[in-house]
Amino acid sequence: MGAKASKLSKDDLTSLRQATYFDRREIQQWHKGFLRDCPTGQLTREDFIKTYKQFFPFGYPEEFAGHVFSVFDKDNNGSIDFKEFITVLSITSRGTLEEKLVWAFQLYDLNHDGYITFDEMLTIVSSIYKMMGSMVKLSPDEATPELRVQKIFKLMDKDEDGYITLEEFREGSKVDPSIIGALNLYDGLV
Repeated sequence: MGAKASKLSKDDLTSLRQATYFDRREIQQWHKGFLRDCPTGQLTREDFIKTYKQFFPFGYPEEFAGHVFSVFDKDNNGSIDFKEFITVLSITSRGTLEEKLVWAFQLYDLNHDGYITFDEMLTIVSSIYKMMGSMVKLSPDEATPELRVQKIFKLMDKDEDGYITLEEFREGSKVDPSIIGALNLYDGLV
């Protein structure tokens, strides 16, 4: 994207059209909005977390927003540029179920080793519970993050080896409708 953040080049526009589910006009509109909110062309972790706080005023979204930020920040440079932003937005809002599952798997796989451990999932689920605060009433078998993660592991970790592979995650997501529901959270948003 380069230092010239104010306008997308034809090459950038072409590559983003090929890499996303957005058309030229939508990409340009998103870019204009992105630059309005991030005049430097970079979305910082701090600003990303501030945005989450606006959407979840009754909870504590900082931790979860930090995890989501890490999935957006593909190059791990501490900020999200427009290409990173629009690529993830495309997947989460219009991507196939498979693309959304891979994205969600990456969110839970905190150390990016291709496996989700119980502790990694507990970290994410705990941060979701903190973010939601008292806004959601949970069933007794999911009243705590630990109970929710135990339930997920029982469902997904078919070989009981203590971690979930992408394939186990795919299969388990077909069985647990709440995971699919969470993945479809952004449908229709754009």
